[in-house]
Amino acid sequence: MTRKFFPGTALFLGVAVFLATPSATAEPGDYGFWKTLFNLISPEGANDPVNSSEQAGPYALHAPTPGFDYGFDRGQFDHWQQVDVPPETGAVCGNGTPYKFFVYRVPDTNNTLFYFEGGGACWDYASCSGQTGIRGARNPNGIPDGYVQNINLLDFQNSANLGTAAASPLIYTHHPYNQFKTGEWNLVYVPYCTGDIYVGDKVAVYDDPAGVEQPLVWHHNGLRNVQSVVSWVKNNLRSPTQLAVAGCSAGSIGALLNYSKLRGHFGSPYGYLVDDSGPLYNAPLSSGNVSDHPSLPLHEEVLSAWTTYGDPGDNPMDMLAALTPGFDPERLASLYAGLSSKFYADRMGMTHFLADGNFSSYSYERFHPDIYNDPDPASRLAKLRALWQQDTAQNLIPELEATHNWSYYFPMFRDFNESHCTSVLDFRYGEIEELGLDLYDFMRNVVDYRGGPPLRAVETDAVSDFANNQDWFYDLIDGLL
Repeated sequence: MTRKFFPGTALFLGVAVFLATPSATAEPGDYGFWKTLFNLISPEGANDPVNSSEQAGPYALHAPTPGFDYGFDRGQFDHWQQVDVPPETGAVCGNGTPYKFFVYRVPDTNNTLFYFEGGGACWDYASCSGQTGIRGARNPNGIPDGYVQNINLLDFQNSANLGTAAASPLIYTHHPYNQFKTGEWNLVYVPYCTGDIYVGDKVAVYDDPAGVEQPLVWHHNGLRNVQSVVSWVKNNLRSPTQLAVAGCSAGSIGALLNYSKLRGHFGSPYGYLVDDSGPLYNAPLSSGNVSDHPSLPLHEEVLSAWTTYGDPGDNPMDMLAALTPGFDPERLASLYAGLSSKFYADRMGMTHFLADGNFSSYSYERFHPDIYNDPDPASRLAKLRALWQQDTAQNLIPELEATHNWSYYFPMFRDFNESHCTSVLDFRYGEIEELGLDLYDFMRNVVDYRGGPPLRAVETDAVSDFANNQDWFYDLIDGLL
């Protein structure tokens, strides 16, 4: 019997066969042509929703709230969607307004990145109220609707919410010149509005030191906000084969401090943690030794400001210790080894610039009188960088070296964003030329399902980056932001 083909059938079959052929770059969790097509026609739902055991204990996850409109359309792909959070979850911004987050779904993979937004910290009236002239916390007035509309800079819509514009190639889908594979995954953007590096659980009342304004009631509620995000993801999306958790600045510490619990709720075969410019330096609370541990006053301040200590186990640090053998709340840097041991097969990485002028200011300026009272900005910055580099060499690298799966990558300087966060906007000027490395090498080493030894690199050239770092595009973006 002779089979007849209608015009165009051969072309259609050829295209279908081509598209159905596995890509040479396909990774675990990626879908083939037919599964992607079926997902577009009949979008996948959750396959591992929050179970009864996850709804028990401190900082529990939540089942879906009946009748609540989360604002999410499962049939929308390649588009940022806002997800509203029901008040029953306990999620709320610092000023008491409702919490919300954002999701970007793709049809051709279940791999997922949680990205924790950066943006400072606060622990008193001036820093939590958004007072000018004080380094404080992001979004003191809550999260506006459409907050992430400018993340993909080429899709720029308006001048609102410029702080999220071109946040990072890690979450910038189809970045024009610095593409990275996580930008093509399902993306969960976790906004920051509590000033507590996502680990607070305390309602504080901050008095106006001038006695003019009413006391500020502030919800350091970051940990419960994160649980609301994790709950929704488990109840609505496929469990990822590859799970990455990342952030910059306060977001990177948020990723670090939440990784143990967040990662534990997903059975992903591959897990990655990218900690960009949010180090937990070794500073034992009982040491009293500020000269050897310059971050000690900061650790003491924030733990008391963001956490209410009640019954044992009923606070974020005790919860984290219970989940992470080896973590000692009296020595926060012990978390690196704790995570390494608990998630033995996961890949983790720490990166920052050695000349960081932003996080170093949060870490030391208000706690070291010789810096705070120095009238010369250049001298003050030099002192900040000196302590930052001391902390990195003495109180961070040894912690990472003691593990088998932490990479680290510390270039010197980039003339953008106070040399803070290696992965914001793009990956340029993150080279360590003396070692023939760039930031891509670090990112590809950490987010690699094939495994391999960690990459560990520190720049020692303290001159070249300052001489060859001027960039008109950075100047333009700095001016806008």
